Amino acid sequence: MMENLREIIEALIFISVEPLTTAKMKEVLTDVPEPDIEQAVRELVTRYESSNGAIRIIQTAGGYVFSTRPVYDPYVRRLLQIERKKKLSVQALETLSAVAYHQPVTQAEISAIRGVDSTYSLHTLLENKLIKIVGRKEAPGRPLVYRTTEKFLTYFGLNSIEDLPSEEELKKLMEEENT
Repeated sequence: MMENLREIIEALIFISVEPLTTAKMKEVLTDVPEPDIEQAVRELVTRYESSNGAIRIIQTAGGYVFSTRPVYDPYVRRLLQIERKKKLSVQALETLSAVAYHQPVTQAEISAIRGVDSTYSLHTLLENKLIKIVGRKEAPGRPLVYRTTEKFLTYFGLNSIEDLPSEEELKKLMEEENT
């Protein structure tokens, strides 16, 4: 393993603006085998997790980022004068859910799923960069097609879209909540 590999990766994660993927690390560390990079990342994550420090490395949106432990969140927010995440309306959450579970999807398909017009909610989600337009569907009128973004994954603390709960899991959660 390359000397100081963990420290180099630590520096790369620290300086990266977006979650740093293993693939991006490999682009930078061209002479280092991918298994060595993956091992160094695992060791870094373990080292931060096992310490009692305020900082940790977490995996989100397919990459790695530094994060403060949740217990320190109120203090960090106060210092930075950051407001709590802007809450999405029920309509926007329904629309976002339709996009997440049925992507790629058109506005007409989303509206059919929800049973109401979704124009305003789509506009809100586009403004918040939680969804994006990825092209046009080969259908009459060539409607726009929507998908979720990396920001969606980060916002909800997901590593990939596959981390969304399945329909069965959602039904089970809803049943538990109603009992």
